[in-house]
Amino acid sequence: MLSVTTTLLRHRLRHLRHRIRFNSTAISPPPPHSFHLPLNHPTYLIWAANTSLGKTLVSTGIAASFLLQQPSSSAAKLLYLKPIQTGFPSDSDSRFVYSKLDSLSLRRRIPISISNSVLRSSLPAAESMRSNVEPSNNGMCDLNFREEKMVTGAPELSCKTLFAWEAAISPHLASERENATVDDSLVLRMIEKCLTEEMGSEKSDLLCLVETAGGVASPGPSGTLQCDLYRPFRLPGILVGDGRLGGISGTIAAYESLKLRGYDIAAVVFEDHGLVNEVPLTSYLRNKVPVLVLPPIPKDPSDDLIEWFLESDSVFKDLKERMVLTYLARLERLNGMAKQAGEVFWWPFTQHRLVHEEGVTVIDSRCGENFSIYKASETSSLTQQFDACASWWTQGPDPAFQAELAREMGYTAARFGHVMFPENVYEPALKCAELLLEGVGKGWASRVYFSDNGSTAIEIALKMAFRKFCVDHDFCEATEEEKHIEVKVLALRGSYHGDTLGAMEAQAASPYTGFLQQPWYTGRGLFLDPPTVFLSNGAWNLSLPGSFSEIPPEEYGTFTTRDEIFDKSRDTSILATIYSAHVSKHLQEYSGVRQSTHVGALIIEPVIHGAGGMHMVDPLFQRVLVNECRNRKIPVIFDEVFTGFWRLGVETTTELLGCTPDIACFAKLLTAGMVPLAVTLATDAVFDSFSGDSKLKALLHGHSYSAHAMGCATAAKAIQWFKDPETNHNITSERTLRELWDEELVQQISYHSAVQRVVVLGTLFALELKADASNSGYASLYAKSLLEMLREDGIFTRPLGNVIYLMCGPCTSPEICRRLLTKLYKRLGDFNRR
Repeated sequence: MLSVTTTLLRHRLRHLRHRIRFNSTAISPPPPHSFHLPLNHPTYLIWAANTSLGKTLVSTGIAASFLLQQPSSSAAKLLYLKPIQTGFPSDSDSRFVYSKLDSLSLRRRIPISISNSVLRSSLPAAESMRSNVEPSNNGMCDLNFREEKMVTGAPELSCKTLFAWEAAISPHLASERENATVDDSLVLRMIEKCLTEEMGSEKSDLLCLVETAGGVASPGPSGTLQCDLYRPFRLPGILVGDGRLGGISGTIAAYESLKLRGYDIAAVVFEDHGLVNEVPLTSYLRNKVPVLVLPPIPKDPSDDLIEWFLESDSVFKDLKERMVLTYLARLERLNGMAKQAGEVFWWPFTQHRLVHEEGVTVIDSRCGENFSIYKASETSSLTQQFDACASWWTQGPDPAFQAELAREMGYTAARFGHVMFPENVYEPALKCAELLLEGVGKGWASRVYFSDNGSTAIEIALKMAFRKFCVDHDFCEATEEEKHIEVKVLALRGSYHGDTLGAMEAQAASPYTGFLQQPWYTGRGLFLDPPTVFLSNGAWNLSLPGSFSEIPPEEYGTFTTRDEIFDKSRDTSILATIYSAHVSKHLQEYSGVRQSTHVGALIIEPVIHGAGGMHMVDPLFQRVLVNECRNRKIPVIFDEVFTGFWRLGVETTTELLGCTPDIACFAKLLTAGMVPLAVTLATDAVFDSFSGDSKLKALLHGHSYSAHAMGCATAAKAIQWFKDPETNHNITSERTLRELWDEELVQQISYHSAVQRVVVLGTLFALELKADASNSGYASLYAKSLLEMLREDGIFTRPLGNVIYLMCGPCTSPEICRRLLTKLYKRLGDFNRR
């Protein structure tokens, strides 16, 4: 009778069959695109707390338990992969599994088909196997060695070593000494190819094991730690622990290293050394991860271990059953998540009637800039999608930085938990404040006010600005009768400053402020239509709103390059004079009509209006606004929640505008998007306007988690990482980001017949699709088919109506951005032909 888990696996996965075949074991250097990992059979990584703890013994035991059952199942197959092997050919783990399963099948009298292959090796390792081998450019040889014993209709074991080196040392040393290098991407692509190929097997019961080399944090061939090397796949794991003296510490350290990187561990297994290490380990793991103990391994080198494997059979059977059940539970959860989400979530900015179950994206994990997406179908799989909306403009880390931030957050949480902020100081908050004032606030800010998100940072900024205005204009000393004044903002139409009530009052009427959204909305401000700049048909154009209709086009025209738009020599142009007169006229008219109403603050999104449609505002106009308000002692607020911290190619948009605010708000990329945190920076003069003998004059605003240690520590790490050329290779000698978007492709897209306009700056590329009035605007579904095509191409994005944007991180390579634009350009053609 077949085991319960095998029967379950066969019954529940009978319909999931891959039919993909490759003609050759050779593989060329991988094109850098997203992986596709089949998930219709269980696949596990075999880890160890250290080297020489018996990973290969555990792999062999699992294989024997899976294949050598009574009665035998002709449908069963086990794939054993050893991606990295050193000490070859005298030491070959795939050969060990192959030979032991051969002996065990004879001992149990259960015939199986077995094969062992070695695909690539260094030249020294290859020459020990055969003569006349030629290495490729990276020093590796296509060895393509294979041995097999095939039995028709029998269970099957397929063992494969992917890359081998002769020296019995760490892979990164062997790779260097034998002049045979292997990139991380090639290792991953080779694993993906082997798994996909085997998933096309005629065998319906398939189990795949991918055995690592050495310990959890042992380097791979490139020097990348293996726990980081294999992270994009995030395969579940079995951890081979250490039962020796000191093994408890090593096993826990290995387990924590894996969990910190987001791996799931199905079980811990180790050899019994008589020290009962399983008791403290089980206690530490709180019974959530099973701890299995194997009998002592014979020390006699002549022992063939066959009796040991037979003695260990019940442990391996238990382990195998847990692996299959864990896999089935994971698959069942993934398959049900989309439906369950639609029943319990209330998604923001989402009309639920328009979202069907098949349209819900199931995200298994994230690695750097890529989501790992689960796709349920006859060939269930995990596939990567580039997060091209940067998860609502927050994200910045690549995989290495994500792991660094996870460690920093873990350390800080363990050290501080949460501590309250008023009248207290602790290192993360102090360090973060110092870096902010030395960076985005350098030259103008002297104080940092912490909050939890961009919208509340704006609320704080408004309170600061209004107090400063009232102090400067002697309203704070007025009598009660004289205090019946109304303070409003000067802002631009199309700007967006957040969802909280006060922030919404500081923006012009929009789809976000309508009666159905915010019945209290009145729009407390003077809202001006801004001039905008965009790329179309290869030229940068300035578009003036209707209120500037009297200005002939020859006075503003077009720009040859984007840099001309930011040139401060424009300050002396006729257009600057026109802008100044325009702003002054509106301010005077506004004050004249409303005697008790005053413009108490200017608030702008510098350069780019994000949620308003990714419009680039003419920086000259914004600079004029700042100057006009300064002349009237109106405090200036820069809302850099979206635009700050390298989003637009510079650390702060003050570098683009060429002027500074009195108050500025930052969030999103402040922590590289890892955890919510926001700050409002202010000058000494703003701070002093709250100074006094009474607490009632203080800024009475705060949050339970103000300056929470984990957020501050993460922000400090992000601030330093993004601006350091050693960690961010996009930083130029001018302390800006290099150009990330391929200029030729950008130009081609700007000429496309489906495109109305293009905006490209820093990490942002945006385009507006040509559409009639009924298909344009925030509620438009016009871009839906284009979005679906991009997601098929591995690009996850959300539109702003008929505006499509791609957003990368400050560390994203130009090559990745080029591939994104290439796919977009191709799909624009398909969109036009639909």
